[in-house]
Amino acid sequence: MTNKAPAESGDASTGIAGLDDILSGGLARDRVYLLEGSPGTGKTTTAMSFLQAGAEAGEKTLYITLSETEAELRDTAQSHGWDLGGVEVFELVPPESLLDEQQQQSLLYSSDLELGETTRMIFEAVERLTPDRVVIDSLSEIRLLAQSSLRYRRQVLALKHYFAKHGATVLLLDDLTTENLDKTVHSVAHGVIRLEELAPEYGAERRRVRVIKYRGRKCRGGFHDFTIRTGGLEVYPRLVSSEHKSDFSREPQSSGLPGLDAIMGGGVERGSSCLILGPAGTGKSLMALYFVLAAAQRGERAAFFAFDEELGLLIARTKAFGIDIEAMVAAGQLLLQQVDAAELSPGEFTARVRHCVDAMGIKTVVIDSLNGYQAAMPEENFLILHIHELLQYLNRQGATTFLTVAQHGLVGEMKAPVDVTYLADTVLLLRYFEATGQVRRAMSVIKKRSGKHEKTIREFEIADTGLSVGPPLHNFQGVLRGVPNFVGQGSGLMGDASA
Repeated sequence: MTNKAPAESGDASTGIAGLDDILSGGLARDRVYLLEGSPGTGKTTTAMSFLQAGAEAGEKTLYITLSETEAELRDTAQSHGWDLGGVEVFELVPPESLLDEQQQQSLLYSSDLELGETTRMIFEAVERLTPDRVVIDSLSEIRLLAQSSLRYRRQVLALKHYFAKHGATVLLLDDLTTENLDKTVHSVAHGVIRLEELAPEYGAERRRVRVIKYRGRKCRGGFHDFTIRTGGLEVYPRLVSSEHKSDFSREPQSSGLPGLDAIMGGGVERGSSCLILGPAGTGKSLMALYFVLAAAQRGERAAFFAFDEELGLLIARTKAFGIDIEAMVAAGQLLLQQVDAAELSPGEFTARVRHCVDAMGIKTVVIDSLNGYQAAMPEENFLILHIHELLQYLNRQGATTFLTVAQHGLVGEMKAPVDVTYLADTVLLLRYFEATGQVRRAMSVIKKRSGKHEKTIREFEIADTGLSVGPPLHNFQGVLRGVPNFVGQGSGLMGDASA
């Protein structure tokens, strides 16, 4: 048989956009690749996506199964909404002679097949169909037939050389069920992709993919989160902020509140991040929503990701202050999402935020709060790095980001469960303090990289009409500690007639 020209130029798409991105375009044609992972990690679904993409491109595709029946494969495909109409399924079953009663076998496993017979049947199927894409599922069956590491390696090499002559792009599946991790195929394959599944103490399982090897090509390294949904895999490539840059003007963005803008030196600059830090109930979410409202009034779109508060309660609570969230959502000015982080990986959340910015043109993003994000993912040791890359990406896209963090305690020394003050460009500190027999609120800007800000401490109130910011407090010391000392004439407190 003569060598067959590939069906088309360029890489062979896996049918999974995120995986193609990690692979820098897809799989180089006429090569043998290894897709490995424990049972349940999504190997069969990935293989079907690979063949479906080939069939849609007009290529001949072949699925050789040694472990599952054709009916089982088609049922799996149907669960994803696929019919495998353009995919040829070859179910490798034992020869009928081996099922003869004279063989005196009551139960037959794939290991009862002779290795040579199995190989011959694979070659015959390829000769008959001349496919452009081939999947062999799985190598564990061939390993059992080979019985020794040397014979197994020779068999894999024989398969590789055979497919190289016939111009097919081949995906070998391995379920890693051997006691000793066999790296035989790693050295033979052109590329190795591994799928993994992690089971946290609480919440849904987390899946991730890594390209272990890809000869002659630079791919996106490290682990990348993915999920299995109806319709196949969704892979979320790890965000590298340095790859995303854009030109924009860093003018200040107003909050619509003169006092808040004044203490922040005119507002929050576009393309920067603002951390609103304070104990529970000080108004962190409400303050962020004023920036969202101001963005809507400028004709811009915003996104609000709520980790902690139920959306119905948030809508009802803010409506009393004159902020109609439902109206903004209906007008397309605001994307409001409830985030159940116990069911969400950091990679998937990052993908959601990126979609808002890239596809929807959103320039104001609120993440409320990082406490809920962290608490729902206690085993994510590199959450800070995820946040760092996300903030850098948003800054470079000209988006203004607001993050809230609740500190433990009410007055005195307080600590935050996650320290991101060094990541944010602006840090707005909110505090309770006691004066004239009342619990009051104060704010101060303790950091701003992008310009000047007031060094004062201002009182603010949350009343029926919303949030209002008063003048600087000049007659008190120790406001940030929560128990201030009066040092002047006239309190200067909001609502004090003697001020």
